[in-house]
Amino acid sequence: MNNFNIDDITQKASMCLNCKKPMCREGCPISNNIPQFISKIKEKDIKAAYEILQENNIMSEICSIVCPVEKQCMSKCVRGIKGTPVEINYLEQYINHYAKNNNIVYQFKPEKHINQKVAIIGSGPAGIACAVELAKAGVKEITIFEKEEKCGGILEYGIPDFRLSKEIVENVINRIKELGITIKNNVELGKDITIEELKKQGYSEIFIGIGAAISSTYKLSDKKANNIYRADDFLKRYSIGQPVENLGNCIVIGGGNVALDSARVAARTGAKSVKILYRRNEELMPANQSELIDTIEDGVKIQYLTRVISANIEDEKVVSVNCIKTQIENEKAVDIENSNFIVESDTVIFAIGSKIDSQLIENAGLKIENGLISVDEYYKTNLANVYAGGDAVESKSSVCRAIATGKKAAKTILDNIRKESEK
Repeated sequence: MNNFNIDDITQKASMCLNCKKPMCREGCPISNNIPQFISKIKEKDIKAAYEILQENNIMSEICSIVCPVEKQCMSKCVRGIKGTPVEINYLEQYINHYAKNNNIVYQFKPEKHINQKVAIIGSGPAGIACAVELAKAGVKEITIFEKEEKCGGILEYGIPDFRLSKEIVENVINRIKELGITIKNNVELGKDITIEELKKQGYSEIFIGIGAAISSTYKLSDKKANNIYRADDFLKRYSIGQPVENLGNCIVIGGGNVALDSARVAARTGAKSVKILYRRNEELMPANQSELIDTIEDGVKIQYLTRVISANIEDEKVVSVNCIKTQIENEKAVDIENSNFIVESDTVIFAIGSKIDSQLIENAGLKIENGLISVDEYYKTNLANVYAGGDAVESKSSVCRAIATGKKAAKTILDNIRKESEK
């Protein structure tokens, strides 16, 4: 959002009732100080509002753009019960926009110096949040190990640039470097480093934030097909400037934000047509409503209550998919007997969720439970002094929820460092 009107902003801020018990804050996974920063907007003290946001979340601008606010903070707004909720994300975007245009930078001031080495594996939202909290607390040596050439994880490779500017991601990465955090790119867990090696190098605590990086799929045919893609690969290729070409009639299977992103990328990279096939109805669709509107505006068609069963393959290429109509029973999609039909397709993209690299996790000695890295309420894994967060530890995560796990894990790490120093 580039065109902010100060009168409009002030009017939107005045909608906030400054509730004694701010339910909006309870709806935010990282407990953003929403009434406080909005109060500063009312006072026209934008610098103070920016400081409140940054102290809690260095990725504030990112969250204001990609967070599912209608399911988090804004869903809890008291005004929204009988009317329209306060547009919290719009106000947060304005504050960050103002700070950027006026060269306002919030400087974190560590209260003390903690002479410890901590390793962060993965530079996605969880890893960044954990590293920043540790740096704010004064941990002397923090190193982020990232397998890709660029940092940011899903922020860099999973969310398209038309939804989240890569400049914003780069600004966050530059800021964490300014905090004294070291970043080592092209270093992969299990290939270039191991947990045991890091411990031998003197890292007393290790945080795993590698995400659930592999898109889930299911078998469409026993035949080989070269035009079936996983959403993670499809979106990454777009992000690095090597998009999939010659998409023709493109089918996206799924109903979350990743499905919408994949469909929009396909539409913007020359697909003849793009259709999302989703097995449930719109009410049960997990994608953000605002993103759904943008996706439709990009010319993407959405067909609800449709389950893709299999694909028809000719010369190692999909030519169509076999589908069946569904109906909702107790919020579950149930096939309707004898309702089979065919949809022509030149390209199929799976966007039905993600999973962890279980082989990598098991080789690292980490316990897996329900398809995720097993952690306790403090984000401790089964390995001593090893913690994990992000969507590798919880399903159906979001950027903000991943940040929350990183922050909570950092608190556990700091508590453990303090206990060890007291022995």
